[in-house]
Amino acid sequence: DRAGGLVNKFMGDAVLAVFGAPVEHEDHAGAALVAARRMAARLAEEVPEIRAGIGVSTGEAVAGNVGDAKRFEYTVIGDAVNTAARLTELAKDAPGCVLVTRATVEEAGGDEARRWADHGDVTLRGRSSTTATSVLADQARATRSA
Repeated sequence: DRAGGLVNKFMGDAVLAVFGAPVEHEDHAGAALVAARRMAARLAEEVPEIRAGIGVSTGEAVAGNVGDAKRFEYTVIGDAVNTAARLTELAKDAPGCVLVTRATVEEAGGDEARRWADHGDVTLRGRSSTTATSVLADQARATRSA
């Protein structure tokens, strides 16, 4: 919320946050990366015994109300949403427990983009092509130093 996103769903031990819908956000990619960084730092500080994975993906999605008129639910669906979910699965093993698409970093640009480092390509569950990923630059350096 502080980064300009919408906490859309709580699903068990997961959260779906959306940036750029239903309210347009000029730098939705940068805001999502800021939120991911802040969440990772807070989790590491407050509950270091838990390895919570955070995945971020940018792209087009269909957003709107679904369901019966008596029980509408706002949601987002699309490849970007699926990609973020699959990155979250892999993020627990990534430096800093955050794994984002390189496309998101490139779209964010500027100061925020400089905080991220390339982490290679991964083949996400259910996909045949690879996805270029990035991790927090300071976490990548710490991992290489260890």
